[in-house]
Amino acid sequence: MRLGDLAGAVGRGLFAGMVGTAAMTASSTIEQKLRQRGASSAPADAAGKVLGVQPRDPDGQARFSTVVHWAYGTSWGAVRGLLHFAGFDGAKAAAAHFAAVWGSAQIMLPALEVAPPVWESPPQETAIDAFHHTVYAVATSLAFTALEESAW
Repeated sequence: MRLGDLAGAVGRGLFAGMVGTAAMTASSTIEQKLRQRGASSAPADAAGKVLGVQPRDPDGQARFSTVVHWAYGTSWGAVRGLLHFAGFDGAKAAAAHFAAVWGSAQIMLPALEVAPPVWESPPQETAIDAFHHTVYAVATSLAFTALEESAW
């Protein structure tokens, strides 16, 4: 494999990560409306701690949360590209991508004290979170495969 192949895989992964983020946004928005709950602030709270960013008001918090959500999901797409470059595709790549994304959240968010560890969370909430991350990983992998098959 060449360096250009790596760059192409990462670039396709970033685009696919954006598609996966859109799919996850749709699934979580529908779930929030059905359950009449607000959006999670944990990812934005974590990014705020790491970056030293504290929005001034609720509108700023909402904007920051949106930026973090899209940047985080899109950037994780690069990992999907790296999985392809390493020889993983199809269901194996989607499963590995899910494990990396969801697993890191299960470690990072409690470590930053913005979400409880999985064993302290209600099982239903853990299952819903895992579902949304599955939507993300599957959509990202499908988009990546479509881009890979249409590569010029």
